[in-house]
Amino acid sequence: MPDEPPYRRIVAELRARILDGDLRPGDRMPSIRQVAQRWGVAVATATRVMAALRDEGLVEARVGAGTVVSARTAGRSRPLGPATAPRPQRAGGPRQALSRDHVLRAAIAIADAEGLDAVSMRRLAAELGAGPMSLYRHVATKDELVTQMVDEVFGEPELPTPGPDGWRAKLELISREQWELSRRHLWLARAVSFTRPLLVPNMMAHTEWTLRALDGLGLPMETCIQEALTLHGLVVTVALTMAEEAEAEQETGVTLTRWWLAQRDRAGELLAGGRFPLLATVAGQTVSDLDGLFEYSLARHLDGFAALLEGRSRTRS
Repeated sequence: MPDEPPYRRIVAELRARILDGDLRPGDRMPSIRQVAQRWGVAVATATRVMAALRDEGLVEARVGAGTVVSARTAGRSRPLGPATAPRPQRAGGPRQALSRDHVLRAAIAIADAEGLDAVSMRRLAAELGAGPMSLYRHVATKDELVTQMVDEVFGEPELPTPGPDGWRAKLELISREQWELSRRHLWLARAVSFTRPLLVPNMMAHTEWTLRALDGLGLPMETCIQEALTLHGLVVTVALTMAEEAEAEQETGVTLTRWWLAQRDRAGELLAGGRFPLLATVAGQTVSDLDGLFEYSLARHLDGFAALLEGRSRTRS
């Protein structure tokens, strides 16, 4: 059918591969980006493809793996007639009215499993079993949705009042809280900006808590806000690397350990000649230990901040 929308043709092809057993339960599906590149369609079209397959119960999101073939496809066969399966009815009786909390938690779950690009109003409506227009009572645009998702996530930790004794312990606490948020929600680092900050209460509460930790140290407010932003930037920098690695694993299906094993021969060739004697002594796991890199970066930064405070104290004396 030449007039058939592109997304339907792609859905039909992937559906056939699943029901013929070419793609089996638990197998990783192509990512939205891979679908767009392979079939030469827009990302929005590729997103619609995966939403349609999800509506038919053929695929499901799995945290850490992206979209995989659903276990519910076992034993199913390809339908004889043409092809668009009806939208499955959700269990549980009459549909409940949507709330802002339902919308945000569903959007966060999609982003956690598949990344921020997978979040769209159409996809979210499909996940909630609602019409896309019903979502606009809670969020006007995707940008507003992402802003509210960030606010919701930053509200997850309960920051203690007043917190541990000493400025250093306080700054360690707030940095580690934000690191854990970034580990739990890999998309978060991409959603924040320093030049155009999101003016949302829960994120602002983190900054205010950091400023209170610095209050009383005799620093000008300009230095305090620079310190708060630098700490957050330290977290975001390492978190972006962590998010990129998770995306690479989803895109390629190759874990970081397997990638390093594949590079072993090439690394051996480069290091065997003696041109890089110091690099040759570095353990491979040191490079890929992002938790260790975060802790090292935090410790060295706070050492430098302590030196700044000591220098200002000597100057005043």
